[in-house]
Amino acid sequence: MIKTGKSTSIKNFLFKLCACVILLLTIDFAGGKMLKKFYFMQESGYDYLTTYSIERATPDILILGSSRAVNIFNTGIVETQTGLSCYNAGRYGEPVFYHYAVLQAALKRYTPKMVILSFDAGNFNKGLEAYDRIAVLLPYYENHPEIRPIIALKSRYENIKLLSKIYPYNSLLLPIITGNSRYSKTKYITQKGFIPIGKIFSGALQTYDYTKETSLDSTKIDIYRSFIKDCVAAHVQLHIVCPPYMIHAIGTDPSITEAKKIAAQYHVEFLDYSNDTAYTAHPLLFADYRHLNSTGVEVFTRSVIAKIHN
Repeated sequence: MIKTGKSTSIKNFLFKLCACVILLLTIDFAGGKMLKKFYFMQESGYDYLTTYSIERATPDILILGSSRAVNIFNTGIVETQTGLSCYNAGRYGEPVFYHYAVLQAALKRYTPKMVILSFDAGNFNKGLEAYDRIAVLLPYYENHPEIRPIIALKSRYENIKLLSKIYPYNSLLLPIITGNSRYSKTKYITQKGFIPIGKIFSGALQTYDYTKETSLDSTKIDIYRSFIKDCVAAHVQLHIVCPPYMIHAIGTDPSITEAKKIAAQYHVEFLDYSNDTAYTAHPLLFADYRHLNSTGVEVFTRSVIAKIHN
């Protein structure tokens, strides 16, 4: 049978298509492997701190939360007052999904004596940003099956996207380069995860109307509840703390109200300093309206540990 030009063209097209697919898969595999290698070679920076928290940290006291954990809970003071080792595994801007993922990874490796969860006003508010921030966990998907259900919350197609080896690192090229540089080693200096703020608050007292808050996200609430349940099941002493804000609050934050109610159901202590005048009446204790400065941190950390450590 004589082959027609049409059938030959189709075969050529299919051959080129297969070659292209193989090339793309090879690039993806090789590129992903290289990015993974350099990602986990980092010895400083925020991603390194996440790796340490997820894969290596084994303190007696584990602190979790967003920037208000990182900048407010002084690990040195905690260790001095308790005689126990402490590590601050908080990360700037991260929601409850991140905290729960780090907890899951920690509980897989060991059982801490105590966990302190720093809670923020508005933690349960609806919004896609919290789901977008799950992206910082993508590099750990392959080796940490315990956090895969949390990563899957990022989008319904996340499992498909993660077939790509490059995808977990596709926005991390610059951080990876920085994290492997000498500059990073001198810039990111922490005290077992704690990063103090030295400045003093100088702005006007802000008014915040919590009665205008949006509706709450049931998924965030469920993850928070799971966080508590897993600590209780592992016999970990859990304390949930909301540090103070330098604001004049109108009404009560719905997220804090809901978080207190859930904590009470499991007999877990929730210390609410969000509107405590012992702090809000003293602006010299603050760096900005959300964070205490070094002086405020010392007062606050000592006070909290005195309450929760028997």
